[in-house]
Amino acid sequence: QPQIVSYGQTVAARSVDLRSLVSGEIVSVSPNLRDGARVEKGETLVSIDTFNYQGALQEAKANLAEAAARMAENRARITLEEGRLESAKEQLSFAEADLERANELRKRGTSTQQQLEARKLVVAQRRQSMMLSRDTIKVEEARLGQMQAAIDRLEWRVVQAQRNLDSTQLIAPFSGIIRTSAAEKGRLVSANDVVVSMYEEGQLEARFTLTDAQFGRLQADQVGLIDRPVQMAWTIGGKTTNWSGRIDRLGSEITSNRGGVQVFAVMDIADRSASIRPGAFVEVTVPDTVFRQTVSVPDTAIYTGDTVYVAVDGKLVEKKVEIAAYDGENALIQSGVENGDEILITRITEVSAGLSVRKEGDASGPQSPAKSGQNGNRPSREEMAKILKASGMSFPEFRELPQEKKRELITKWRSDNPAVSSN
Repeated sequence: QPQIVSYGQTVAARSVDLRSLVSGEIVSVSPNLRDGARVEKGETLVSIDTFNYQGALQEAKANLAEAAARMAENRARITLEEGRLESAKEQLSFAEADLERANELRKRGTSTQQQLEARKLVVAQRRQSMMLSRDTIKVEEARLGQMQAAIDRLEWRVVQAQRNLDSTQLIAPFSGIIRTSAAEKGRLVSANDVVVSMYEEGQLEARFTLTDAQFGRLQADQVGLIDRPVQMAWTIGGKTTNWSGRIDRLGSEITSNRGGVQVFAVMDIADRSASIRPGAFVEVTVPDTVFRQTVSVPDTAIYTGDTVYVAVDGKLVEKKVEIAAYDGENALIQSGVENGDEILITRITEVSAGLSVRKEGDASGPQSPAKSGQNGNRPSREEMAKILKASGMSFPEFRELPQEKKRELITKWRSDNPAVSSN
């Protein structure tokens, strides 16, 4: 099981830009509000002048109380009018009974027509009074509905004013690290201005790239890609700090110019004192799939991507092989060679079948420069990371280069950095 070594950067798993929801003058700033400083969840970072917003809240509450009083007055009028309606009904009932007696008396001739007409007039007046009370109640009830709508609107105004007042304080939504801050006492801010940018503490991810071939193998593996354990190393000042983690997800898009698939791995950072921050250059080691019945040889033995040369009786014999994968600077041969084959690993520029060769040590002579350069002066992981960073390429891109180009990059970097390479 080879180890896939890739290089990437740390990114914040959760970050936020805190914007001012209201405008005004900043009157106080937390002493912790500095680039790189740590703040606690719920801590007040910035306070804006509350004078106008307290006044707006008091005014909204006063308007609501006034509307509620008018509504109570309206309900009292309705109650009063309902009482008048009941009284009008009784008076109408009495007037109708009096009219009925007047009709009986008129039929007997003991009452005059004028007396009868007077009682009819009283009945009409009582009926009109009752109808007027009913209409008044309907009007007051309609007005009551209007007042209720006004109260609902004023209640929302109170909630809005209270929210604006609460928004004068910018609160940390989680414990984290301040990335940038534009808050200064006395500064005027407008609504929607970015005041603080921060990310959650201890929640870092490593973003790196797998080649298409690596991604395909891991995706098809029984373990799968997601939740696959990884190891991450950060080297700085000659000291390497290691973290474990797991692959969490793929990037949102697969773009051809990256030469592979972007992957995010969650870092297990339990120690708050860890000084690693977003943007750190890290080495990510991912366990590859298990290759059974394979042979590991240095990649210098592979010619044209699928050819090796085997020494038979002092002569080279060409063999076509199938490469299962690469493990750093080694190639895993899946088929094409047999037990006992002696494979040429010294790089020969003008190689061909039938070329006479000898094994090192069979005869006297200086050690092959290619062999010496390959084993005696191979760059360390730390040096390799610096070389890749200086050349602006990933490890998969470096691995695809011809062997001569690889040596050229290493030699050039060492010549430009003699003190570093000697250490």
